[in-house]
Amino acid sequence: MNAFAALADPTRLRIVEMLAQGERSAGDIAAQFAMSGPAVSQHLKVLREAGLIAVRAEAQRRIYALDRNGFDAMEQWLSRVRRFWGGRLDELERQLRAAPDTGETS
Repeated sequence: MNAFAALADPTRLRIVEMLAQGERSAGDIAAQFAMSGPAVSQHLKVLREAGLIAVRAEAQRRIYALDRNGFDAMEQWLSRVRRFWGGRLDELERQLRAAPDTGETS
């Protein structure tokens, strides 16, 4: 699943925001939601498959953390989009400044 699609769900977005504050166990994450543990596990699986979080085993617990690689890929995509629009907006501004002022108001 695409990282942006994974973050479109409010529960998954909240999980990412929680993990931005530090690592958490699956139980700690599940305790923050009024849903079953398996439902939270499904959200964690989607985030993991999207490359946004990583998991490691620590004894009997699973510890989740943000995966920098997934966010780096999103940042690179956003950078490309910003460059595309930045040039277009600069050209629009140039065109607007060059347009003759007709003195009309709407």
